Amino acid sequence: MANRLANEKSPYLVQHKDNPVHWYPWCRDAFEKAKAEDKPVFLSIGYSTCHWCHVMAHESFEDSEVAGLLEEYICIKVDREERPDIDSVYMSVCQAMTGSGGWPLTIFMTPEQKPFFAGTYFPKQSRYGQPGLTDLLRQISRLWREERARLLDSSEKITAAIKEGSPSAPEEPDKALLILGCRLLLQSFDPDWGGFGTAPKFPTPHHLLLLMRMYECERISEALRAVEVTLQSMANGGIFDAVGGGFSRYSTDRKWLVPHFEKMLVDNALLILAYLEAFQLTKKPFYADVAERTADYMLEELSDPGGGFYCGQDADSDGVEGKYYVFTPDEVLQVLGGQDGEAFCRMYNVTEEGHFEGKSIPNRIGRTGRAWDAGDPRLKCLREYRKERTSLSLDNKVLLSWNAWAILALARAGLILGKPCYTNAALKAQQFIREILTDERGRLLLRYCGGEAAHDGQLDDYAVYSLALLELYRCTLETGFLKEAVFRAEQMMDWFEDQENGGYYQTAHDAEVLINRPKETYDGAVPSGNAVAEAVLEELSVLTGETRFQEAASRQHRFMAGQVKGYPAAHSFALMAMAKPFYPRKELLCTGSQPPEELFSYLRKLPAHHLSILFKSEENGGELAGLAPFTASYPASEQTVWYLCEKGSCRAPQTDFNKLDLY
Repeated sequence: MANRLANEKSPYLVQHKDNPVHWYPWCRDAFEKAKAEDKPVFLSIGYSTCHWCHVMAHESFEDSEVAGLLEEYICIKVDREERPDIDSVYMSVCQAMTGSGGWPLTIFMTPEQKPFFAGTYFPKQSRYGQPGLTDLLRQISRLWREERARLLDSSEKITAAIKEGSPSAPEEPDKALLILGCRLLLQSFDPDWGGFGTAPKFPTPHHLLLLMRMYECERISEALRAVEVTLQSMANGGIFDAVGGGFSRYSTDRKWLVPHFEKMLVDNALLILAYLEAFQLTKKPFYADVAERTADYMLEELSDPGGGFYCGQDADSDGVEGKYYVFTPDEVLQVLGGQDGEAFCRMYNVTEEGHFEGKSIPNRIGRTGRAWDAGDPRLKCLREYRKERTSLSLDNKVLLSWNAWAILALARAGLILGKPCYTNAALKAQQFIREILTDERGRLLLRYCGGEAAHDGQLDDYAVYSLALLELYRCTLETGFLKEAVFRAEQMMDWFEDQENGGYYQTAHDAEVLINRPKETYDGAVPSGNAVAEAVLEELSVLTGETRFQEAASRQHRFMAGQVKGYPAAHSFALMAMAKPFYPRKELLCTGSQPPEELFSYLRKLPAHHLSILFKSEENGGELAGLAPFTASYPASEQTVWYLCEKGSCRAPQTDFNKLDLY
């Protein structure tokens, strides 16, 4: 008999609808029932493509003995991707109590939502010094009955501790922070295999983007070398799907060979940005090819028919991690035949002994020579064989902030790689957000799934969507995208900014009240909402020339400088936003009948982060003047005219693009 999760839309929650555990989704009824029945709350947070979430579910939540013990609790399931605010609050509890975090996240708390115990994965039975869930449930039930005052006292102290973190004082941004952040990343760089630190290794593409920015601005040659070693090692490793394209979430080993096989939309979108920028800086086709194969993967495997993009694909098939991706030589020979099969096995390290539970993850580690092209029909045969052999579970939620990263990446890929299909996909996803993930109040909604759009958007949704709109404007010069970016940024400022201490809260001022209102500033697997907000405000301050954006950008730069100074390497995206005012910046206004192709050709060749671009025509002049009032005085005509300014000084108008001094 299904529990209360049966009517939920989240694939993660629906996965647990047939558990013998009497799950609730996060809702008022659950906490009221806990109060009425005088029971503690058992909170479990995870996501549908999480391998260890599946393990704990199979071991414990599908088990009648565990379900019986959980009758002493009110049990709540949360999809961390659907409610990142709840996850943020209780992950901070776990990290404060245990020194680490992760998923599944396990929290015991009072009916007032105040936690007194936290952890991640627990096996059913205690083993090797690790407490088992059954023992833990019995012990906490006993304490709730016999020593409740002790638990309540602990919950009050924990709640007070996560609330009272004294805010860092704002600081004046300093170029030295940028250099220090770069140097700290280089100190942890693995010179042999790339990446930062030891296994497990995460791609963290925003770190790579910062290093490339510092190479551009400061000519730190080792920064570009670190990026190239990392990008090449990842693309040659098993973390990159040599058969179907796209990257897994992280590698379990130092040389990127054995991944944790789940594939996530947001990771792949950010990696596209890193590979595109490396291509522009080095002109090496290898990076463009990886970016293209990653974008193709997103379009082929994660596209919603309505235009959005799904969250990701599971690591497991038929309950076995990685089963979908691995091969034996016999399988390859069976699919491709003798000659082509042997060639593939040589080129992609498919061996009899294997390197993952007796089978091989196709990879190019230590191999030379050109890999097969993505469109090679032999790779298509292997892709089709994989799909027939077994299937991957798909998390078909459409998350707004993740889709915004996809829009940004695909818009840039469409421009740089000259592939309109990527641009069209970005435009279609943006239309999906406008039509499906915007409610009648004009507010953004966090997710769409199963025909339902739900949950008010949070900081990441407004900030990343604004950044994506600015990228669409840069890649198309259609004024409507700039207009909506301004509108969403203004909403972000009105609803999320902390007027007293600076920065932006994760949730809006009228959102559900939790035990703490989170304000995240450090970059995790994705850049923080505060860092993205900083980038948006800085760009709008230059594009519009408006005082309100200039002042907001200054406030955010100072706030983030105060946050960053403790450990700049954990704030790479913020450092990139902070860098813009420190280095030469040029503003280019083009007038004419339509955006000239020579400008787009220029943007294909170089990152040009220092260049802000506006386009004015007779048709859009009034609308543009409403967004950037200083443009009203520039005459619009059929002839293309260029106006270039730098450091408050403007050059004479120019009709020949090639005579502009853009760098």
